[in-house]
Amino acid sequence: MSPMKSSFPRSLQTVVIFLVIIGLVTLALGGYFSPATNLFSRLTVDAQTWISERYMAVVDFMTVPRNVASLLESNTELEAEVARLQTQVIDLQQQVTETNILSALVDFARANPEYSYKAASVVGRDPSPFLRYVIINVGSNEGVLPGMPIVTDKGLVGRVVAVIAEAARVQLVTDAASAVDVRLQASNTEAMLEGSVTGEMSLNMISQDAVIQVGDVVLTSGLGGTYPPNLLVGQVVSIRKLQSELFQQAAIQPNVDFTRLQFILVITNFNPVDISPLIATPGP
Repeated sequence: MSPMKSSFPRSLQTVVIFLVIIGLVTLALGGYFSPATNLFSRLTVDAQTWISERYMAVVDFMTVPRNVASLLESNTELEAEVARLQTQVIDLQQQVTETNILSALVDFARANPEYSYKAASVVGRDPSPFLRYVIINVGSNEGVLPGMPIVTDKGLVGRVVAVIAEAARVQLVTDAASAVDVRLQASNTEAMLEGSVTGEMSLNMISQDAVIQVGDVVLTSGLGGTYPPNLLVGQVVSIRKLQSELFQQAAIQPNVDFTRLQFILVITNFNPVDISPLIATPGP
């Protein structure tokens, strides 16, 4: 009797468990557990999201200093590269400018083959605000002598007044002590071109009978023996004519930009002549 009693409950227990399992499966297949499953899934996802966000925050916090240092280093490198490229651009622009100037000087020399030229660079300027002189990098070793005219492709610059072995001092036509015999091309009227302490140039000794106009071209006349003829000087920009005065006056805009002189040409085959001893002076 005992064995039968003990085996019966075990069989019943097995049947009950089996029925429960079938019931659970049936309920699951019927969707009765979906709300609970969805709730569990949502809680699980929320928990994973929260953990992931906290983990990424910790990672970002740990890596930000390295990222900032890397960005600062990259920024410094980029700034250095930009500065280097800007320097290259400036150098190239300077080279293009110098090439254009030298090309223009060559063209001028070819267009005026009656003269011999020596090219030079301006290497210094007189520091005095009242003097208009520049220093060029050719001297007696190159055959440069006092009195030789200086020009650019734009026109007359001045003349050499002092020379050493490897450099020369040039008096600009804008200097207050400079005086150049010139003529107005349109009317063929002679005048005296004079500089000033301010660097402005004016025409003096213009006959009252001469008809001159704003825009008239001014050229060297060749008189006086200081400069060869027909070198371009500039243009008339204003005229002062008073009947009470013996001569007219005019202001001149030079064709050469004296503030930007870089390269010049020395006319080496012109021999200036000092005719001052031949000019009669009034007696006592």
